[in-house]
Amino acid sequence: MQSSHLQAAILRLDQFLELKGYRRTQERYTILEEIYSHTEHYHFDAYQLREILMASGFHISMATIYNTLDLFVEAGLIKKHQFGTNASFNYERALGSGQHDHVVCLDCHHIKEFCDPRVSNIENSVGEWFMTRVLQHSLVFYGHCTDELCSHKLEKNFN
Repeated sequence: MQSSHLQAAILRLDQFLELKGYRRTQERYTILEEIYSHTEHYHFDAYQLREILMASGFHISMATIYNTLDLFVEAGLIKKHQFGTNASFNYERALGSGQHDHVVCLDCHHIKEFCDPRVSNIENSVGEWFMTRVLQHSLVFYGHCTDELCSHKLEKNFN
């Protein structure tokens, strides 16, 4: 059974491909299903996505992954982030994720999400101040995890 977010994503992809005159390929829909099939919200890079697809028996080139991710960003299906000085991009699904911001650990690189209504108030104030309709924002905090038992920190030290 498909989640409502996956159903909405498939509908948006169908409409986007038709509008742009692009083909409906199995690769695009398989990648979309992988991104939207998880119940938890997560961040991934192109290599991680390819590893997951390859592990499930779907062989796909990195060029196809990158091209499809760019297409999904343009279609509004995923968001693209570059956290800190990391050269690689991270992605997350756009539909059903709600407004949120990020905290990135500089030690283990784990990305945590948070939602604070005060950020929306600031966004509205900035929009009024500059007479601009703010469409989106990006707020990322960087720091060192203070939890000595951080599972992400422990995983990194064991690898």
